[in-house]
Amino acid sequence: MKTNDPILVIEDEEDIRQMICEILEEDGYPTVQASDGNEGLQILRKTPEIRIVVTDLLMPEKEGIAMISELRKDFPWIRIVAISGGGISIPENYLNRAKAVGADATLCKPFESGELLSIIDDLNR
Repeated sequence: MKTNDPILVIEDEEDIRQMICEILEEDGYPTVQASDGNEGLQILRKTPEIRIVVTDLLMPEKEGIAMISELRKDFPWIRIVAISGGGISIPENYLNRAKAVGADATLCKPFESGELLSIIDDLNR
């Protein structure tokens, strides 16, 4: 069942952020965008209806692992999807750390739109 609650997408690369939002919006999910973890946290504090966050792990300002830790502490009910292309490391290393600190699901970039939607649909149940 779809919800009208917006999904927060936190990604520093604008083209990737736009692509994720388009995938979600085409499937009926409203989105809110942030370019880094600090902006994402500000939005969350002002938008209590957000229930799902899709966050990149490697970002300037507040990176994803710290972001997930803070979300778990301040917003324990929020479902978190961590995404990473890995930067100079193997993406699975970051994604495993994200799971360890509280991400509900992980996705390795690049990913198919169906993979993202399947995870979002599961988290929305």
